[in-house]
Amino acid sequence: MRLGYVIGRITLSQQEATYSGCRLLLVQPFDRGQYEGAPVIPLAPGNSLVVYDNLGAGSGNVIGYIEGPEAGMPFPQPSPVDAFNAAIVDDASYSPPSA
Repeated sequence: MRLGYVIGRITLSQQEATYSGCRLLLVQPFDRGQYEGAPVIPLAPGNSLVVYDNLGAGSGNVIGYIEGPEAGMPFPQPSPVDAFNAAIVDDASYSPPSA
């Protein structure tokens, strides 16, 4: 699972039946700086991803998402989902290992 910052929503004019009743979020993945408490700075175009959401996350939330084949596991049949929102994160702390 990775953490990311929700920066927007995707609206579809036509959709796959799998997407019925869900949201598609535009998410910026965390980098090391965000884990250490740095503010979220927009990444270069092309570094964000679309995440399937049925939990109700919105712009500004931090979420935990799963990518790859595991993202399709919550669905009863194969689905065209590459990233799935598994958690809305309230608080996270990071303590790097000491050298």
